[in-house]
Amino acid sequence: MKSNPSQELPRRQFIAQAGLGLAALSTTRLAVAQGSAANSKLRLGVIGCGKRGQWITALFAEHGGYEIAGLADYFPEAVNEAAGKFGVPSARTFTGLKCAEKLIARGKLDAVAIISPPYFHPGQAQAAVAAGMNVYLAKPVAVDVPGCHAITASADTARKQGKVFLVDFQTRTNEFYLEALRRVHAGALGDLCFGEASYHDGRLALKAPPGTPEARLKNWVFDQALSGDIIVEQNIHAIDVMSWVMKDTPPLRCTGTGGRRVRLDAGNAWDHFALTYEYANQIGVTFSSRQFDAHGTPGGILNRMFGSKGVLMTAYGGDVLIRGAGDTFYRGGKTGGIYKEGAVANIRAFHAAVQKQDVTNATVAPSVTSNLVAIMGRTAAYEKRTVTWAELVASKKVLQPELFGLHA
Repeated sequence: MKSNPSQELPRRQFIAQAGLGLAALSTTRLAVAQGSAANSKLRLGVIGCGKRGQWITALFAEHGGYEIAGLADYFPEAVNEAAGKFGVPSARTFTGLKCAEKLIARGKLDAVAIISPPYFHPGQAQAAVAAGMNVYLAKPVAVDVPGCHAITASADTARKQGKVFLVDFQTRTNEFYLEALRRVHAGALGDLCFGEASYHDGRLALKAPPGTPEARLKNWVFDQALSGDIIVEQNIHAIDVMSWVMKDTPPLRCTGTGGRRVRLDAGNAWDHFALTYEYANQIGVTFSSRQFDAHGTPGGILNRMFGSKGVLMTAYGGDVLIRGAGDTFYRGGKTGGIYKEGAVANIRAFHAAVQKQDVTNATVAPSVTSNLVAIMGRTAAYEKRTVTWAELVASKKVLQPELFGLHA
């Protein structure tokens, strides 16, 4: 692929432009947002109009408390399809690498839902907060440590402005997970001994034949810098439950391995990881993932934590329960609808928080922690060494994708 630096839009440049270009709009946009947020419907812009973007936009529309008032995506065909579905006029649709910046600057919005590839999340969230908007952000929040810190800073600014910042993890809205984890944190398992977390699944489908800049962007889930690799982009669901069990206290260190041996037809993301996280009090949690065909071997998003009195067992889309004698036992229930139900719950919670001006923004800190724990595992595997939490959070390493050939 030929390089054309004049057509590249690095994230740092985007963030700088967004901060400078939108700062002047903050006061005006804040007044607009405050005025319309007093009404029952929030004017919402959606950044990312692919398959999941359109799916979640439909959920926002079905809620009844949102007006889909703007759409942004690099690809015109994705924006046009979404605009037709949700009745958004072409004047409020934006394309190109700066599509989010255009939407935020011209959309006259109360809030944005950021459903774009994770690499873009920190810059787009910062731009939205600078413009005085409430932010609904898909997981993962970022692909690298500086990006995670940028999200924390943006959420802190949003809180000071009286704005809501919510990260969409479905698991932490589910009644069975909530009750099981409440019991675990109350001591139901006794002394924690060790745990297991895993995310085993088949491969994802290609969205376009590889070989062009546009195909690279369409196939972003296979790209390390655009997605954060499978451990950050998808496996984070299992890692988030592991972190939740540990009361969102980070691990001391992580050692692991992994590679790319089976799924070789696109991108550079790995297809498996095998890690060990060590927490305080010598509590070890193993983690493994794969993203290729295992010939009928059962997989899923699974977590187990063993304690002196019982065992927590969870499956995203399956059963959640605690095994143990007497009061330790908790039957829990099945979570088959968690993918949609969790998103619906977060959409409802986001609207309610904006209406009540509840800016505690409690989803941000644990989401950032889980993101960093995932990056910690990726770093340990990539660099084939033990990584400590202290050195991880001090990392300045930025993942930078090749955006050459893509238009602004």
